[in-house]
Amino acid sequence: MSARPFEQTVLPHLDAAYNYAQWLTKNDADAEDVVHDACVRAMRFFTSLREDNPRAWLFAIVRNTWYSRVTRRAAVSEAAAFDGAVTELADEALDPEERLLQRHTVVRVRTALEQLPVDFREVLVLRELEGLSYKEVASVIGVPIGTVMSRLARARERLTAILRLSASMETLP
Repeated sequence: MSARPFEQTVLPHLDAAYNYAQWLTKNDADAEDVVHDACVRAMRFFTSLREDNPRAWLFAIVRNTWYSRVTRRAAVSEAAAFDGAVTELADEALDPEERLLQRHTVVRVRTALEQLPVDFREVLVLRELEGLSYKEVASVIGVPIGTVMSRLARARERLTAILRLSASMETLP
């Protein structure tokens, strides 16, 4: 790893780490705690960073921190509602009706993502929302690339099915 300090190497990825933690925990306060603990761990083990990708390294620490917390609690509250603190910036070029439709679509997709099992949700979030490569996703979650590809395919299928069901429910009288 280069001689760049922790602040320049890791801190630029804190927002993305927090977003990822929110998807894992489904709770702002827990996400903040996970990211805080992950940063402490990242500082402690910063000298062990050997990769050229500190973002994937930090995501792996966030994930491991979350799993450690879950294990200590012995159960995850899957019923906790995601409060939507991650806001989407509306495209200002859209007229009010188009912006309303855009917000509606974002809510539908977010709700559908929350219905997926954690294994599927996290690969979709890391790949599609955070833009990590298959190799980086595999590194973060500690599985072979083939497993990432398989989970992504199944996650996309489930997400599509949930969205179709949601759309059909909206058209019912």
